[in-house]
Amino acid sequence: MDPLSTRSGFVALAGRPNVGKSTLVNAMVGRKVAIVSDKPQTTRRAIRGVATRDDVQIVLTDLPGVQRPRDELTRRMQHRVEQELAEADAALFVVNADQGVGGPGDVWIAEALRGARVPIVIAVNKVDRTSNPRTVAALAAAAELGRDDAEVYPVSARTGWGVEALVDHLASLLPAGPFYFPPEEVSDQPESVLLAELVREQVLARTRQEVPHSVEVQVEEVEERAGAFVVRALLWVETESQKGIVIGSGGRMIKSIGMAARREIERELGAKVHLDLSVRVRRSWRADDALLDRLGIT
Repeated sequence: MDPLSTRSGFVALAGRPNVGKSTLVNAMVGRKVAIVSDKPQTTRRAIRGVATRDDVQIVLTDLPGVQRPRDELTRRMQHRVEQELAEADAALFVVNADQGVGGPGDVWIAEALRGARVPIVIAVNKVDRTSNPRTVAALAAAAELGRDDAEVYPVSARTGWGVEALVDHLASLLPAGPFYFPPEEVSDQPESVLLAELVREQVLARTRQEVPHSVEVQVEEVEERAGAFVVRALLWVETESQKGIVIGSGGRMIKSIGMAARREIERELGAKVHLDLSVRVRRSWRADDALLDRLGIT
């Protein structure tokens, strides 16, 4: 394809935790590249999804939820947010119509984006969950929140409503140039990271209180044997009590996590999978530089 006839660039997504950024990335890409959870602060890495449409390629960076740093993990997450925004061609600020727009978290992010040297687009997500009057109010609040030049788009990442119009507008903001990735690629995540995230997604779906945020998953080995795959993964937790919760009475919780994660991994790899999970305790791993480096959380 002639690079002079194509457009490509990077769009960084910012927003409060749990506004649906990961679901929106998946909807724009057309495949699952980021895990989804109703827990806040699900995303810990800047996950790139690649949305290719004919002569346009949008590289979407699903940033960790913008927040004030509390420990080494959240400090690294916040640093990655700032770095990715500085390198982007446009920024997509996602807000939640269902929860209301314009609260302290939205205002804090809007201020952080106000000085950005790139175009800002605001996606008012989850409009499928609101009435028309509430949607209108959310759109008006979003317009007040953003810069004067920010375009506002109502969308439902869950149903796909409004997503293509948003993609078309983002594409118009990108510079002319060659694609960064082959058209068939949908993410730049290493396979081990994607598989680890699919396991963590099932932990998030089944645990409560402090446990979801205290678990990280590390895939140690992926081995192909006679057309099937053996995947070995470690689940890191911070306390013995969390280890007990993740394993569950009689091993029921870890078995449930493993069965559900295996189905997702088989769907991703397109083959039968044997998934071997083990749980280890590393106290205060979220403040452990060496472990965070090994986990790829930079």
